[in-house]
Amino acid sequence: MIITRSWIQEYIDISKISTEDICKTLNSIGLEVDSVEEKRIVPKVVIGKVLEKEKHPDADKLNICQVDIGNETVQIVCGAKNVDAGQYVPVAVVGCKLSEDFKIKKAKLRGIESNGMICSSTEIGLAKLNDGILELDNSIGELVTGRELREYNLLNDDIIEIELTANRGDCLSINGVARELSAFYSIPFKEQEFKINYNDLGIGQILEVESQSNIETKFIYTVINSENFSLPVLQKIRVGIIDKYKENDLSDAISYITHSSGVILNAYAKKDAEVVNNLSTIHIQKDKQGFDVVIGNKKLSTLCVEQNNTEKDESNEYIIEASYINPETLAKKVFETKKETGEVYYRSSRGSEPAIELGMKQFCSLISTFGAEVYNGNESFIDYEEKITIDASIKKINAIIGQEVEKVKIDKILSGLGFEVKDNSSDVLSIKVPYYRHDIKNIADITEEIVRIIGIDNIQAKPLAIDEVNRSNKTSYDLIKKNKLRAKAIENGFFETVTYIFADKQKLEKYSLATVQESLDILNPIVKELDTFRTTISLNLIEACSNNAKLGFKSAAFFEIGKIFNLRREEKTVISFVFSGQKELEEITNSGKPENIDFFSFSKKVLNTVGKFDLEPMNKISNDLIHPYQNANVIVDGQTVGFISKLHPSVAAQYDLADTFIAEIDFETIANDLIKVESYSKFQASKKDLSLIVPQDMEFKKIKDVINSLENKTIKQYNLIDIYKDENLGENESLTIRFVLQNDDKTLEEEDITSTMNSILEALKEKLNIELR
Repeated sequence: MIITRSWIQEYIDISKISTEDICKTLNSIGLEVDSVEEKRIVPKVVIGKVLEKEKHPDADKLNICQVDIGNETVQIVCGAKNVDAGQYVPVAVVGCKLSEDFKIKKAKLRGIESNGMICSSTEIGLAKLNDGILELDNSIGELVTGRELREYNLLNDDIIEIELTANRGDCLSINGVARELSAFYSIPFKEQEFKINYNDLGIGQILEVESQSNIETKFIYTVINSENFSLPVLQKIRVGIIDKYKENDLSDAISYITHSSGVILNAYAKKDAEVVNNLSTIHIQKDKQGFDVVIGNKKLSTLCVEQNNTEKDESNEYIIEASYINPETLAKKVFETKKETGEVYYRSSRGSEPAIELGMKQFCSLISTFGAEVYNGNESFIDYEEKITIDASIKKINAIIGQEVEKVKIDKILSGLGFEVKDNSSDVLSIKVPYYRHDIKNIADITEEIVRIIGIDNIQAKPLAIDEVNRSNKTSYDLIKKNKLRAKAIENGFFETVTYIFADKQKLEKYSLATVQESLDILNPIVKELDTFRTTISLNLIEACSNNAKLGFKSAAFFEIGKIFNLRREEKTVISFVFSGQKELEEITNSGKPENIDFFSFSKKVLNTVGKFDLEPMNKISNDLIHPYQNANVIVDGQTVGFISKLHPSVAAQYDLADTFIAEIDFETIANDLIKVESYSKFQASKKDLSLIVPQDMEFKKIKDVINSLENKTIKQYNLIDIYKDENLGENESLTIRFVLQNDDKTLEEEDITSTMNSILEALKEKLNIELR
């Protein structure tokens, strides 16, 4: 954002404040100064008036001019195409040193004496306006021939460039920066007077604006005739400073007022409007993507997103537009649709000036003062929502700041920044946020505004006071649990991995894994292969095993604790395991030929990591990673919390893997209880085996449920230790279960042991109809 000292002076009186002090102030209130440049015209460049002009007799491109420079009339040979009699121009007189190696001397050009040089804007250090000489007018001050241009403050200016953060669109104008300085220095704004010369016709006689009811943009339209309009040189120079000069007076006037007021302006040739019942008509409507567009006999623009270039029209009649849209609404829509934007979007998406009536008045006043005609009245749609109101406690504000600031000072600062402040009680202020500060949402934002104006350097430093309190919460408990799980997993031979939460949607679909809804997918993925959110970690770990296998490793075991997502992109934390290949190293004990990992060995490693759980076969296989026969749901307290499975052979083959097993368990269901000390029996334990004839299709879980239902405290432990089948058993099989029996109060006698074993057999006979082999 570029400002100049003289331009700011038109809004507030800074005549007694140095440029250096202004820069320090801008930095202290959060408007970082990027650069400062002093524009000073060198001595002996004076105002001259061209009295006569005639062609050089020996050069087609040169003119001989008689120029009044106050104390004398001098002859100057000039090669500029636009020089003409009657003009006031800058003249570098003999002896003027325009630069270190450029000094004006008396000379002869093609035999004609020349005493000085009529200068262009760049030759005297100003912005480039054209390829010819600079024509001066009274906009820089009263023109007095012979007076040095360095005496004109409006030309000898200080140019300050400010680096703005994206949320400070309110300062993308001279008006906005002046508002900040006004609040800091407590300088009132100068009263703006707008004199508009209207013609005899009302706008309703020539223009009709038809707007759909769902339009989000606020707008004003008026019509002008620019036939006699000429933009003054001061405004041209300023437009050149901000690098917007186009040598089109109307376009340059629009750039000037937009930069000055912050209001977004645009112009359309009246001939481009649709003619309906002899009225020029434009239509404001929604396009297919939901943007507000202007339609005449063709599409003219997308409001606040892209504008047309204002071309010179022979009729000189133009429709002028001032517009505003909520920047958050606009930026979100552009992001969602990936719409290409124009230069105007930079300003509108950060927040242009909502006071579009003021901007239109300022524009009409400028152009009508310098020759244009403005049609009376306007067509507008200005329906602003209720301003955001924040009730802020003075006590809370001061607590955030860290020192006491008087309520009257807080009121003064906020009012100076354009907030509407109402004192509701002894402690609370009701604050209405101005439309141009869309970034203010809460009391913290309000406090930041107060601190900015007070100055962070003026906030007294205090030592940090820390009160030690109990900060135990779910986050801390989860961290402790994660660290325990990490240690246990490493003890059981797993290595931890960290992989992207993003995944390749094609791969997920290839293996029939769940995917996030398309509308919730990543709009702008890092790479094509990471275009959605992962719904499992297992695929990441399988790929990690595959990469290790390609490097020659015969065994790979990994785990990861991380987030996965469901189809609605709701996240949860899981712990995932994978083990591929040999279950142990090559050693003497296995003759250098270790076996591959198997289902029960893998399950035991997982159990040793996460704690006790039960397994039961899956009723339904939901994806193609699961082995059709070697799979199980992980059961904790009767609830399914995950799965364990061998990797499907076809998938293992695709990844060049040996026997591979995977597991994934809901992190929240894993217990994180403290280990409690319990008394143990001092009496001898006894072991007894039961071999039962059981139907082959009966789940072992049913047998466990019957034994557990006895709630016999003498049964300390029982495990399935053998499964036996032969032809004599037919449809049945033999299961051998080993029981550990122990009493807490005495040594078990034979009668006690027999009684316990008989109770087990009776319950199994009664409920499952199974007996001893």
